[in-house]
Amino acid sequence: MNDLVGERTPILESTNHNSSAGPTVYWRVEGSLLDLTVVRPVAFFTWNAQTFAERFRRRGLIFLMASLRPFLYSTNRKFATRAIHTVLRGVTRDRLDLLGEEFFLYKLKPRLKEHGMQKVQELVQSGTDVVLVSQGLEHVMRPLAQHLGVKRIVANRLEFRDGMATGRLLNPVIRPRGAFARIREENPDGRRAPKTLARQLNISLDELKTAVIPAQRLEVAPTRPIVHFEGQRQAPGFSVRRAFSAKHVMLIGVTGFIGKVWLANTLLDLPEVKKIYLLIRRQKSNPAERRFEKMMEDSPVFDPLFERHGECLPSFLRDKIEVVEGDVTQPGLGLAAETSHRLQKSLDLIINSSGLTDFNPDLRDALKTNTDAAVNIMEFARSADHAGLLHLSTCYVAGEQDGRVGEKLTPNYNPRELTEFDAEQEWRSVHEFVKQAEAKAESDEVTEELRVQARSKEHAAKDLHGAALENQIRKNRVRWLRNYLTEAGTRRAKELGWPNTYTLTKSLAESLIAKHGAGLPIAVVRPAIVETSVSKPFPGWNEGINTSASLSYLLGTYFRQLPSNKSKRLDIVPVDAVCNGMTLIAAAVMERRHDPLYQLATSVTNPCDMGRSIELTSLAHRKHYRAQEGLESWLRLRFDAIPVSKTRYNRMSAPAQRAIVKSIQRIMSPLPLKKAPLVKAERTLERLEKLIELFEPFILLNEHDFIAENIEKLSYALVPEEKEVFGYDTCSLDWWEYWINIHIPALRRWTYPLIEGRPLEARVPRSFQLAPANGVAVKTGTDGATWRYS
Repeated sequence: MNDLVGERTPILESTNHNSSAGPTVYWRVEGSLLDLTVVRPVAFFTWNAQTFAERFRRRGLIFLMASLRPFLYSTNRKFATRAIHTVLRGVTRDRLDLLGEEFFLYKLKPRLKEHGMQKVQELVQSGTDVVLVSQGLEHVMRPLAQHLGVKRIVANRLEFRDGMATGRLLNPVIRPRGAFARIREENPDGRRAPKTLARQLNISLDELKTAVIPAQRLEVAPTRPIVHFEGQRQAPGFSVRRAFSAKHVMLIGVTGFIGKVWLANTLLDLPEVKKIYLLIRRQKSNPAERRFEKMMEDSPVFDPLFERHGECLPSFLRDKIEVVEGDVTQPGLGLAAETSHRLQKSLDLIINSSGLTDFNPDLRDALKTNTDAAVNIMEFARSADHAGLLHLSTCYVAGEQDGRVGEKLTPNYNPRELTEFDAEQEWRSVHEFVKQAEAKAESDEVTEELRVQARSKEHAAKDLHGAALENQIRKNRVRWLRNYLTEAGTRRAKELGWPNTYTLTKSLAESLIAKHGAGLPIAVVRPAIVETSVSKPFPGWNEGINTSASLSYLLGTYFRQLPSNKSKRLDIVPVDAVCNGMTLIAAAVMERRHDPLYQLATSVTNPCDMGRSIELTSLAHRKHYRAQEGLESWLRLRFDAIPVSKTRYNRMSAPAQRAIVKSIQRIMSPLPLKKAPLVKAERTLERLEKLIELFEPFILLNEHDFIAENIEKLSYALVPEEKEVFGYDTCSLDWWEYWINIHIPALRRWTYPLIEGRPLEARVPRSFQLAPANGVAVKTGTDGATWRYS
């Protein structure tokens, strides 16, 4: 779809122009604020193109234009201006916006003329509507205007199609000043009468007025018609507050990324809820209550709650929260009998956000956490008097397929569409396989293999025997079984068309819910790749080394060539959008107006393809390194990552580099060296290859487009006064702003230190162990256990 951004903005701006509160003053930038030529910013953009080849090609073009410039300007200044900007053909709007900010900040800002700047700021402070007029591109003039507090500009604008510059300037073209302008117009007062300015620019007065555009960067959100197929739509008058009023909700998985954010946002936005029960598993000697207290003490997610309630927070939470100790991998959720009976009578909703998100974990762990737990929770919901269930899954249960993925819950689903596939039978078969593997690990054959392995270890003594030998065999047995089950889970998942064990076990859970949950009020919720928050609990919250963090970190190093399909849509959804969606769906389940399946995704509503994602990631890293000092940062900001084919990656990137390292090691092997050369480099490249292989299904294969219409219908049905707080809106998400100013900075703050083995930034410690008023301990769901706030 064509995206003629430059041709749309004047229409928006003409309204602003008429509604301006104060008098309008046109201010010419050149002469009064800056000595700016047309060529200089264009040259900066070409010098910083995405690829090395592109940089040299565009540099050649700009040198050619510079040499022809005197002749072109002497004949026709407008034509010359158009010709110079043709070298920007094929540069993305994202790159021009970022480089425009950088050019102003580091090149122009130090050279601003102080007297002219003071006069502009005086006019702005007096309420005058100042419009900056410049021959420079809007990408450079916008940051200048924002720096001066000016809201509108007139500048040259490139035409864009699908986010790429065509090299054509839109009308009107702001031509450079004449040859003697530096003599006649070099003064700090850049004010120009509209007629005089129009004459100098060789445009009409109407063209001047319609050329005025906002100084803020405008993101043109994709528009698409809403079509209700088969007449299915949500009745209006839907209220989240009414649905949650005086309700009892149990949240499972509160210690996870999504669970924490949902709890914090719910406590902030929904004081109407009666009680939230938090089912938390005991960790050895660390009881559930202490885990919750530690979470409240340590997690920044709850900072807004502390800020809002202050010293009253403990009493507020005593009223709203009850911790129950249990284990969802056990029948009956591992709850005490009295607690279980009480919850079955009172619960209105169960939210299961728990799960193991490792892509290829030990098959036992994935099966227990992702599949067995879902079945146990569903059975607990069945035994409850009136509780509904919201179960969190993932969009990527779709597996190895291309095209649009609809919102339909299919029993016995498998990506290969095997008609004989039965999810329940597969579930039981996998459990049986685990038992057989555990028995095999204890067999004489494997034990002998492990004994030989233990004695052959370099670090072990040659005469290892007795208890020491048996202890080493025991350790090796644990490692052997874990590796055996991890490989088996991955192999079985790929046989059936899933990329990894995670998606296999999540899909089995969905099929079992579809089969055994018939007639129950259940909604399965599939988020896509859940990432940094946009606004709640605060802008830029992320946690742990999750999802795309490792890849984005890699793209901030010297690694450049990422094997990917640049047209494939990378489906990122902010965590607060996911939590808003969960709240809407939870309300719908409690009111029994829900659909069986909801997808929370952006690949259809607001697509961002791999090519753009990679470039935005590189630009975000560039912005960070540009603000740093030192040779390392100077080098890194010049290494932009690019999407390449798998063939080119194998030929020129990590696999080829690893092959060179191995060749060097073979050549050096006859030499009497204590240690093989480049061992560390080989291990690094091996880890990199495994990381790329792990992410290939999400960045190179399987072109999914996840439909997310059911949640939009729910959001549309909200009562007007709740739309701002609880509405689900991913269409208006500005990917440039999100990636560069929110997401990557958040990863740098909360995630990259963990990847590098550094501690997170120090926080002021807070305690949360205050005994409640009247000195009575608060009962939890575990018989005889108590918990206290401070």
